[in-house]
Amino acid sequence: MHGKDFDIRVNSTHRIRFTREAFEPENRMLIDLLTTNGQAKVIAFLDRGVTESFPNLEAKVAEYLERMPGFISKGTVVQTGGEDCKRDAATLQAAWDTIEQAGIDRHSYIICIGGGAYLDVIGLAAATAHRGIRLVRFPTTVLAQDDSGVGVKNGINAYGKKNFLGTFAVPYAVVNDFSFLHGQPETDRKAGIVEAVKVALVKDASFFRWIEEHVDKLSKLHPHTLEETVERSALLHAAHIAYGGDPFETGNSRPLDYGHWAAHKMEQLTNFKLSHADAVSVGVALDTVYSWKTGMLDEQSAIRVLTVLGKLDLPTWHKSLDSFDKDGTRKVFIGLEEFREHLGGELTILLLNSIGRGEDVHHMDNSLLDECIDWLATRATLPSPS
Repeated sequence: MHGKDFDIRVNSTHRIRFTREAFEPENRMLIDLLTTNGQAKVIAFLDRGVTESFPNLEAKVAEYLERMPGFISKGTVVQTGGEDCKRDAATLQAAWDTIEQAGIDRHSYIICIGGGAYLDVIGLAAATAHRGIRLVRFPTTVLAQDDSGVGVKNGINAYGKKNFLGTFAVPYAVVNDFSFLHGQPETDRKAGIVEAVKVALVKDASFFRWIEEHVDKLSKLHPHTLEETVERSALLHAAHIAYGGDPFETGNSRPLDYGHWAAHKMEQLTNFKLSHADAVSVGVALDTVYSWKTGMLDEQSAIRVLTVLGKLDLPTWHKSLDSFDKDGTRKVFIGLEEFREHLGGELTILLLNSIGRGEDVHHMDNSLLDECIDWLATRATLPSPS
């Protein structure tokens, strides 16, 4: 066998489902989705913020699990989610403890119901316990359902950096239950639309035009329009992961992270008081204006992007952009090196050639970025988010 090389491809199935009221007794979607040997265990982790918005949810989930034929229910666990759960390892450790104490094994299923940050933490617990337990994600926010919840990333923050510790792991399934969307505060629902705008900008010009045409309904959170936006965005994100050629980001290019190099740094600079969605909106605005100012993108297209963000009441500037080091350099520029370091290799930032089509660049001009930030600051007419 010496001198012979073998390349073996390992395939994974990424199941995505859309439904409403998944835990109502008559809804068999979850029962039909999961397979069992007759002794498979199932446990559900719930984000406390979701249970507060839906007071009957924990009882419904517990009852549903008990009724699932061929499964052994290990009950429900409620934990505090949100960005704080990613900032120390307490939530992760508690999840590991629960998994071990409940005897959850590799024939079992972990169901996680919550926002993107909580899905990240429980996803990491599931991916590392027994080297991987089957995970079913139920993202509950617009931001999670149209973006991160359908992805393959898990992680927590460490060393002052976002998602420094984590894994890539394809979940057994992702279930977008639209009934969760409409229980969110209005501002959070609107903010979550930014990831749909982002993926349209880099992947699908026709989808961006559709968002433009429906922006008034979206700004009013018209239920059907919001759900269609979430579904189209989720499928675009999933399609890139499945067919983009680099699902686990072994290369340098990260097209789904358009606008994120600045967003991640702004979150850190504000001690995460600035939400991820609002930070991404500012980051998208900055990279769009930079694309224009470099001559890659035409002015009309750049203004279209800013107009859509404005009509959705999403920010295009934040005061953290005006935080400077002693030498007069904006602190947000540190985010470029951290973005490069996260993957290794050379710096790779996606900019726009046109709406729906991006191009990787490997250098960003700080002086031009300064000009773009100042331009956005002058243009801003809405109060910046706190």
